[in-house]
Amino acid sequence: MGTVVDGAARAEFHAFFERHYAELARLAHLLTGEPDAADDLAADALLALWHRWDRVRAAGHPVAYARGVVANLARTRIRSAVRERRRVALFFSQRGERTEDPDVAGVVDVQEALRRLPFRKRACVVLRHAFDLSEKDTALALGVSVGTVKSQTSKGMAELHRLLGIPDGPDRVHTAMARTGGGGGRDR
Repeated sequence: MGTVVDGAARAEFHAFFERHYAELARLAHLLTGEPDAADDLAADALLALWHRWDRVRAAGHPVAYARGVVANLARTRIRSAVRERRRVALFFSQRGERTEDPDVAGVVDVQEALRRLPFRKRACVVLRHAFDLSEKDTALALGVSVGTVKSQTSKGMAELHRLLGIPDGPDRVHTAMARTGGGGGRDR
């Protein structure tokens, strides 16, 4: 597994952990919409980093790498949850008892709206607006091009505006996301 155990590496990783754990947990929370899973995903990501710490610390952007690991773990968790929901829905649909929820909420809050976005759009919007990352840093964290970040962020924000009933208020969405647990610092 290649875990580095020398004292300097251990101290460096500990400082990295202390500095970035909360941010990574917020990212996981905003990507998955599951506050209970956020700590687990952040811890899993940091464990994966520890096992590769010799390579991660030699890389130019260990925080971007960590964000990418969190994003990949969140994507895997979401896919598993979707598969599980489909199995449950299939089970209940075979019972023939379908109930429609006639009382649909008139206003969708930001976290619910974020969960409705496809993963890549959600990740771009969260990293750009809740974490105030640059397009370049977002691209680096997600392993995509800057053009993809621009496109996905623009489309994601437009969809959020539609879902939230906000005519043209990107600042209102940005502010609302910051209040839902984002608003982390910048790592530029």
